[in-house]
Amino acid sequence: MNSLHIAIVGTGSGAFATAIKATENGARVTMIEGGEVIGGTCVNIGCVPSKILIRSAYIAHLQGHHTVAGLPLNRPQIDRRTMVAQQQAWVDKLRHAKYERILESNPGITLLRGMARFDSSDTLMVTKEDGTEETVKADRILLATGAKAMISAIPGVEETPYWTSTEALIAETIPRHLVVLGGSVVALELAQAFRHLGSEVTLLARSTLLSRDDPEIGMQLKAIFEDEGVRVLNHTTPTSVSHNDGEFTLITQHGEIRGEQLLVATGRQANTAALALNKIGIETDQRGSIIIDEHMRTNVKNVYACGDCTNQPQFVYVAAAAGTRAARNMMGEDVTLDLTVMPAVVFTSPQVASVGLTEAQAQQQSIAAESRTLALENVPRAIANFDTRGFIKLVAEKSSGRLLGCQVLAAEGGEIIQSAALAIRNRMTVTDLANQLFPYLTMVEGLKLAAQTFNKDVSQLSCCAG
Repeated sequence: MNSLHIAIVGTGSGAFATAIKATENGARVTMIEGGEVIGGTCVNIGCVPSKILIRSAYIAHLQGHHTVAGLPLNRPQIDRRTMVAQQQAWVDKLRHAKYERILESNPGITLLRGMARFDSSDTLMVTKEDGTEETVKADRILLATGAKAMISAIPGVEETPYWTSTEALIAETIPRHLVVLGGSVVALELAQAFRHLGSEVTLLARSTLLSRDDPEIGMQLKAIFEDEGVRVLNHTTPTSVSHNDGEFTLITQHGEIRGEQLLVATGRQANTAALALNKIGIETDQRGSIIIDEHMRTNVKNVYACGDCTNQPQFVYVAAAAGTRAARNMMGEDVTLDLTVMPAVVFTSPQVASVGLTEAQAQQQSIAAESRTLALENVPRAIANFDTRGFIKLVAEKSSGRLLGCQVLAAEGGEIIQSAALAIRNRMTVTDLANQLFPYLTMVEGLKLAAQTFNKDVSQLSCCAG
């Protein structure tokens, strides 16, 4: 195993997690990158720049919309170009610290630039920028090519200068009116961010907001968006899109919708088209995502995959965890990735966070479950923050009280959800959770209060009631 050669296509989080773990165990790694920069989606065009934008926009919004007495409201003058420059400077710093520096300091990893495709199950052909080709033969191959924005098949949209999230994140101007197509994570985060920066925003969702989550989340989030001035149109898909004289026109059942800019955020699809997967018979789903098992193996021996190019959930921490386990399995171990307790966060304001089963999912699995929903007006920290928008919901097995799931709509919901994940992972009951000590005044104390609602009326408890 110490002489094992592993070829990795891609240089994102999953790819680097694999490379680091493999070289720790003595393997030699060749990483292949066809793009201009290394690091993948998260650091370059995803998590990092989007969270900086969201935070910056929220600070701008707070100046004119807070409710603190004695502190005058202020409408800030926003210099979007300077904001983008700061954002991208941090992207560059993090890319160097977390990716480029690893290549510089790890002699076991070699970077080869070019587009890779399969020639056989153990051989890749890499086409370099100058047109020459190099053959890479490896004992194991990992595919970690990520995903790209999926563009809806709406007549006319491809002929317009629409944005994807990539363009939106580095736009140096704030559109007067932004029309957003999509009702999931990227659409919601960016729609609200641009509203906070001062854009008029119209959001068109094919179904409802976050339609795969607990329905209450989508309903409350819609009301919150509308209260902030976002026009939300559920169950709306344009029949055509055009662009003339600097303006987009979308034809819908609600009439014409016009806007200065259009953001298409209707999902992502795997970057697998250039790999020639069919040459060696690697199985994909109908969206082109590579099908892998819980060991990160494809159906072809010695070919593994991880991250957004696979049928796993598209989260960077899933990709990294999968990459580490793929490396271990490539080198003779037999480990799996358990995604049954996988926390997820949407960075809207308030944040959406979830882990485990919803009530509906429990019913689909024939589990007799019950739930309790705690409005945030019962959480002291939310009251002190002057922000009681949202709720915390716990789902438990009816017979035992064992926690099955948690759904949160709350400020700092992402900081709350991991405690719920640990409780579910450790098979705690609502009674166990209710009896834990939680610091006061914190948002995560809401988990304790939500657990207490299974047996008490928390509105009748004093502060910190145990």
